[in-house]
Amino acid sequence: MNKTKKPLSFGVIQGLAMSGMVTGIWAHPDNNSHNFLALNHWIDLARKLESGGIDFLFFADQFAYPLKNGTLAPRTVQDAVSFPMGDPVVLLSALAAATTHLGLVTTMSTMTEAPPHIARRLSTLDSLSGGRIGWNVVTGANQQSTTRIFGTALREHGERYAIADDFLELVLKFWEGSWEDGAVLNDKAGRVYADPAKVHEIKHQGPYFSAEGAMMVPPSPQRTPVLFQAGTSSAGRRFAAKFAEAVFISGSNPSKAIADITAIRTLAQEEFGRDPGSIKFMAGALFITGDTEAEARRRREEAASYSTMESAMLEWSYHTGMELTEADLDKPIPGQTNAVDAKSLVEKYAAGKGEQQQPQTIGEMLEHLRRNGPTGLGFTGTPEQIADEVEAFVDQTGVDGFLIEPFLTPSTYDDFVDGIMPALRKRGLAKSGYAGSTLREHLFGEGHARLGNDHIAASFRR
Repeated sequence: MNKTKKPLSFGVIQGLAMSGMVTGIWAHPDNNSHNFLALNHWIDLARKLESGGIDFLFFADQFAYPLKNGTLAPRTVQDAVSFPMGDPVVLLSALAAATTHLGLVTTMSTMTEAPPHIARRLSTLDSLSGGRIGWNVVTGANQQSTTRIFGTALREHGERYAIADDFLELVLKFWEGSWEDGAVLNDKAGRVYADPAKVHEIKHQGPYFSAEGAMMVPPSPQRTPVLFQAGTSSAGRRFAAKFAEAVFISGSNPSKAIADITAIRTLAQEEFGRDPGSIKFMAGALFITGDTEAEARRRREEAASYSTMESAMLEWSYHTGMELTEADLDKPIPGQTNAVDAKSLVEKYAAGKGEQQQPQTIGEMLEHLRRNGPTGLGFTGTPEQIADEVEAFVDQTGVDGFLIEPFLTPSTYDDFVDGIMPALRKRGLAKSGYAGSTLREHLFGEGHARLGNDHIAASFRR
């Protein structure tokens, strides 16, 4: 069993959308996700999560939707497959005002945003929230529809990560290198708001971005929001090793999860001089519970019944840019792909070929996706049974926490907060409260509100 009994980190993934990780589940009579554009829907959820000690609420986001034959698929609209979707950044300040501890994480793409916009927007939110903001950095997956919306060209996988690398170095210079500690004086008698000698214009000349100027707002409590990332392709691993503080991984194939964790931590230490323990790994998972195991499994099967194979094909297209038809179902999962989108998702299934209980054909892969969503990990049973499975999974893989995926809203979170969290706390696997006041402290402990000195961001400080 888990010898160290180290408390895990827990986040919740949502989108400002009707759809969840299991396509079609919005139609369940007990699901209220159709209220996704109602502010109180999110305030109620955020307060529930905070009452249970959940570390953060994370919003996935994309300027994209599933296509068929290169255009908006009727089934995408009919079954709300990752469509429609609002802008979660607009929501964060309202949730910050409604909560006091819950971390708030949003997705923003280095392909559809400009570095100064992200730097100012997230720094402002971090100040307004008292230091509770995180940024999930994405490099522009789902390009097949995104490029049509923006009128831009497709970018190869490796180039997108090169762009993101340059983007991150620029925003880190704004956050860490423009305003020195102690620059803000607020000296009314002397009429000095800030010491001009401690406020600097940054200069950046990179392969994709150039900038010269000062950060438009003073430093926030964290200076740099907590940096999240999800790609585990070879390029994604290197990017995570250099920049990420928390990495979202799939747990459906434990051997690949172990390989991803080992590879990223080794790269972080050997290539970038970082403490490998300064990166947390969180597996996305469905948690479906009931008073009995039979009741939980009945609910699990009920959830799967709302998703169709056609919707699974669209979901695959959305995440990878690769369209499939019924003629592909009996074909083996390809060992590699030239797809410009979501290589890590394709490679996750390819890595499982030959392993027991892992999909071997495209049809089996889609059935797995239909039932489990793109991350593919699920825990089903009573709270105590789920706690057993969670503990065993942590022992096997070494993950640091979980990203709780939506099944039914709000019952998924009611069940987790009221049933599963107490069972985990009994085993020392969940915290009893929040450490510190910032999101970084929630994850890494009180007194760790700033990025560590071994992070590349420290090299930009004055």
